[in-house]
Amino acid sequence: MKIAIMGIRGIPANYGGFETFAEELSVRLVERGHDVTVYGRSNTIQYSDDTYKGVKLVILPTIKHKYFDTVAHTGISVFHGLFRRFDVVLVCNSANSIFTIIPRLVGQKVALNVDGLEWQRGKWNIIGKWYYRISEFIATILPNVVVTDSLFIQKYYLEKFKKDSVFIPYGAPTEKVDTIEVLNKYNLKRGKYILYVSRLEPENNAHLVVQAYEKVKSDIPLVIVGGAPYNTEYIQKLKSTRDPRIIFTGYVFGQGYKEFQSNAFFYVQATEVGGTHPALLEAMGYGNCVLANHVPEHTEVLRDAGVYFKTSDAEDLQLKMQYLIDNPNIVEGYRSKAVQRIKEAYTWDRIMENYESLFVRMNKGEK
Repeated sequence: MKIAIMGIRGIPANYGGFETFAEELSVRLVERGHDVTVYGRSNTIQYSDDTYKGVKLVILPTIKHKYFDTVAHTGISVFHGLFRRFDVVLVCNSANSIFTIIPRLVGQKVALNVDGLEWQRGKWNIIGKWYYRISEFIATILPNVVVTDSLFIQKYYLEKFKKDSVFIPYGAPTEKVDTIEVLNKYNLKRGKYILYVSRLEPENNAHLVVQAYEKVKSDIPLVIVGGAPYNTEYIQKLKSTRDPRIIFTGYVFGQGYKEFQSNAFFYVQATEVGGTHPALLEAMGYGNCVLANHVPEHTEVLRDAGVYFKTSDAEDLQLKMQYLIDNPNIVEGYRSKAVQRIKEAYTWDRIMENYESLFVRMNKGEK
C-alpha cells in the first residue's frame, strides 16, 4: 500500500510521542514492503535527506505559533498529498480532524488518531479548548476510521458521541542500552537517580514531583527530562527550586534518552491528562519500577506492574518516593513485571501489525 502519515512534527523523532510513534510505525511498514511517506515541519526537522530508513520524507512550511503550528502544517500537507495517490492517510491529533475530509474527496482512505483529551490541558485558552471540543465532534464524522490509543479514550468517544473507534495503543522497546555517555555528562551513576520525563506543562505535574521530592530524605538525584516550546514561565518557576539534587536536562532524544531510561532507580509518571503516554510505556519497557499518578489512563497500562500515588497528592507522592528509596528490593520486584506487561501488549511489532491490518481493511473498503 501507499501510506502517508501527517499531523506530526516529522521524523527522525526529536520532540515527543507522536513523532516517536510515526518513526517506529513507518520504518516497520517499509520493512513489510509498503511505500510510506511522513510529512514534517520545516521549523522542526533539520534532517537533510529525502528518505529516512526507507521512509520518504516531505518537509513543508508551517506557522510557528502555539495555536497555528499543528493545523497550518496539516492543512498544507493534506493538499500536497492530493497529488500523491495515497491508499491510506493516517492523520494524528484531533485538532486536525477538519482536514480529514480533503483526502477523502479524491478517494483516499483516512484514519485519525485522536490522541488524548487536549481541551483539558491548561495551556489552551477558552478559544483553544473550544476548538478541541469541536474537533472531537468533527472527528466522529469526517475520517473513515477513528483510532484511540487507550481504552479510556475509546470509552469517552463511545459514551459522548456514540462513536466506535479502533483501539491501538503506542508501543515500546524492551531492551536496555549499555552506554552511559549522558549519565557521565551529568555525573550520574547507574541505578542512582530517579527519573521523570514529560513536556513541562502544568497538567503533567512536574511541579508536584519537585514539591514532593524536596521533602524526600535521600542523596539520590531527581533527573527531570523535557521542556515545552511555549511554557517558559512555568519552566523558570520549576528551575527556581533551591534543591541541588534536582537536575533539569531539557529535551533529550535518541541514545541519551535510552540511557536515562535504562539506568534509573525508579521512574515517576505524574501526568493526568491524555491517553496512553509513550514515556510511561518506554519506562516500563526499559525495565523501570514505575511510580504513577493514580488515574485511569495509567492503571489501564500498568495494572499491577507498578506503584501508585494518590491523584495529584504531593504528600502521598513524597511518601511513596521515600518508600521506594528505602526499599530497593520492592523496586527490583517491579522491574520484571513492567517488562513483561510491555511484552504482552505493547511491543512496536504488535502495534505495527495492528495498524497494517487496519490499513488493509480500509483499503478494501472495510472497517
